[in-house]
Amino acid sequence: MANPSMEKNQDRSLRPFVFINAAMSADGKIATIKRRQTRISGSLDFDRMDELRATSDAIMVGIGTVLSDNPSLTVKSKERKERRLSMGLEENPARIVVDSMARTPIDADIFKKGEGKRIIAICENAPDKKVSELAKLAEIICVGEKRVDLEKLLFELKNRGIRNLMVEGGATLNWGLISGGFVDEIYTFIGNIILGGKSAPTLVDGEGFVSGFCKLSLISCEILEEGILLKWKVRQ
Repeated sequence: MANPSMEKNQDRSLRPFVFINAAMSADGKIATIKRRQTRISGSLDFDRMDELRATSDAIMVGIGTVLSDNPSLTVKSKERKERRLSMGLEENPARIVVDSMARTPIDADIFKKGEGKRIIAICENAPDKKVSELAKLAEIICVGEKRVDLEKLLFELKNRGIRNLMVEGGATLNWGLISGGFVDEIYTFIGNIILGGKSAPTLVDGEGFVSGFCKLSLISCEILEEGILLKWKVRQ
């Protein structure tokens, strides 16, 4: 296998503006060794995240995040939901799951909580029965043969009017997007705890770079409660 290196997306106008937002421990972990999310940041960072959700066209996560955390991915603030409605938008941005084999449970919280569009991205090898079940609850986008082709998915999302895409993990999806050259900015809140564990997920897992590393430029750095918020621009 060739050494992984950062590829360049040839035309950024063909995809949405993509940013990753995440909270991590001081040792770079986004969850425990049991791959369960734990509270790393405080109320101010949660409010910042809610504002990011409210001002995005869509929120995207990987299937691993759905299976381990079961997030609703909804806007929490009543005022922000009302603001979206006043602008002619749905109260929640579109919620997207990258789920190659259609493993999203039909009773997942993204289906039960909040109004708005749901999208499940699958590949051609996904089981027909599972796809049929999910198609009753969400729009299905099929891109790729054995796994979701992220470049094609982003192209399809842009064609559906999604211009600003917030990514909330997990580590495997983050790797796929970053290694493909599809991420514009990364926001990381670093909390004042240590989680440890060599098998605990980090911000970016996957194969890892051995050359052609993804390089960042610092946009800002600020103290937020008992942690630090870093905003990075990805050098394209």
